[in-house]
Amino acid sequence: MTLTASETNELKLPPIMEGVLPVIHQRWSPRSFTDRDVDQADLARVFEAARWAASSSNEQPWSFLVGTHNSSTHKKIFEALVPFNQTWAGKAPVLILGLARNKSGRNGAPNLYAMYDLGAASSYLTLQAAALGLSTHQMAGFDKDKARTLLEIPGDYDFGSVIALGYQGEPEALPNDQLIERETAPRERKALSEFVFSAWGEPLELG
Repeated sequence: MTLTASETNELKLPPIMEGVLPVIHQRWSPRSFTDRDVDQADLARVFEAARWAASSSNEQPWSFLVGTHNSSTHKKIFEALVPFNQTWAGKAPVLILGLARNKSGRNGAPNLYAMYDLGAASSYLTLQAAALGLSTHQMAGFDKDKARTLLEIPGDYDFGSVIALGYQGEPEALPNDQLIERETAPRERKALSEFVFSAWGEPLELG
């Protein structure tokens, strides 16, 4: 029997570390979305959160192309997705393409941290979405050349991810067993000792 959305959320919840913002533990990346529209005020809130991400030299190099259901932008972003992502992402009421200007707005020099900054802004976006009861799923699987052509994106902008945003649906609404199995699988993360070091390869001793 397939787990419900509520049961899946319980399964995905990791062990809670006291003092960590609850929304960080609550956020995960479902593929099942309902077709319920997202309120424009909530969309404004998620992008307001992204607006306040830190950026190198305060360049704020990020841009987000936003497609809502039945809009031409939604259809174009969907068309650029790889077939696997098309099997589920089209139902999400909002598809967002993240972009970063790879040149400084001040002097035209290469901005080597533009993608880093876009990632920070995207993280703020996803956490704010989770705080509002919205779900997000970020995708690397799309044809960048097709997206650039369809959406007329200038050459000095590099691609981040496509983000599906909306309200979580039931796992059983997904179109095949492979997707349902992924949706309801437990979450896994590396231990802190695998990536937090006091010297290279030596785990930092943490309380």
